[in-house]
Amino acid sequence: MLVAAKAIRSLFRHCAFALGLWLATSVFAVTQAAAQEVTLYMVEQPGCIYCARWNAEVGDAYEKTAEGRAAPLKRIQLRDPLPDGVSFERKAVFTPTFILVQNGQELERIEGYPGEDFFYGMLGVMLKNAGITLE
Repeated sequence: MLVAAKAIRSLFRHCAFALGLWLATSVFAVTQAAAQEVTLYMVEQPGCIYCARWNAEVGDAYEKTAEGRAAPLKRIQLRDPLPDGVSFERKAVFTPTFILVQNGQELERIEGYPGEDFFYGMLGVMLKNAGITLE
């Protein structure tokens, strides 16, 4: 009887450990999937001097930053239709306009380009408001 009780306790511990490990990896996978569903749309148009300034100051490095990994950039033209499954709260009027989208829905936006330091500061606040932690 004592041997059976020890075997049951051992089995219970192993099952509890396996369940805990499975839950931990599942939560991590869900967090990763949610982070991957966040996109930063840049609405631009030809001849936009502030778009050109953003490209010169931020554009090449953006994808290498923590912000760029958390919210990959997709560019769309001001007068083009939105990608399927994406909706903005209101139409973009100014270029550039940076719109943070999660699961196809707009969360927040930056209208215009305020300079590199302010851009990253404002984007960081937007990501934090969306519950996204930067690496």
